[in-house]
Amino acid sequence: MGRFHPEVEPHHLDIDPADYENAYVVGDVHGCPEPLDRLLSTLGVTDDDLVAFVGDLVRKGPDSASIVERVRNADNMFSVRGNNEEKLLRGEKSLDALSDDQLKWIKSLPVAITVGENLIVHGGVDPRRPLDEHTINDLQNTRSLVPGGSYDQPYWYEEYAGPPRVFFGHTVLEDPVRTEWAVGLDTGCVYGGTLTAYDLHAETVTAVPALRGGVERSDAKIVDVAELR
Repeated sequence: MGRFHPEVEPHHLDIDPADYENAYVVGDVHGCPEPLDRLLSTLGVTDDDLVAFVGDLVRKGPDSASIVERVRNADNMFSVRGNNEEKLLRGEKSLDALSDDQLKWIKSLPVAITVGENLIVHGGVDPRRPLDEHTINDLQNTRSLVPGGSYDQPYWYEEYAGPPRVFFGHTVLEDPVRTEWAVGLDTGCVYGGTLTAYDLHAETVTAVPALRGGVERSDAKIVDVAELR
């Protein structure tokens, strides 16, 4: 049996971290180029460093097109396809600023990226089922283990005991989630929070504040990680 579901396997990218000087995983950017520029500058990222994104490069923020161009033209940058990319591909949402060529690139993005022993997906994994039973939709949208629960506890990462260690976005967090087997990095950049990166070598977190303001979001849809401890 393969490591991934037959639907997912063709959309899996395996990256060898030994090919890079440093390796970073970055949370949901959502079309916010200015915080991304500051984060990469703060980290001192060069062309010799790996930068992998947890998806949702696009939508909600001011300039999705520039984020797409930044990532697709960089040989050292990769991203999984998040649920917001999928909404564009399904025609549920649209962005006039994106060209057909850019949408074609978005369609080519993997759904799962492995970097050494680490797995990067957008949403998460259901600890009640093996990885090879997870569909594309599962990996992009898993959040709560309550049927139809979305932001109702328990969240998948509260129950997940690995391996592999899973890096994810999708669930908006006050602060990054860091457990032995799960690292959550969507710290609400587009909602006026922060943009967060995880250094795979140093095992450290770096965050930069977003610009003031941002898209409004209900407090019920931002997880206070401290309350989960």
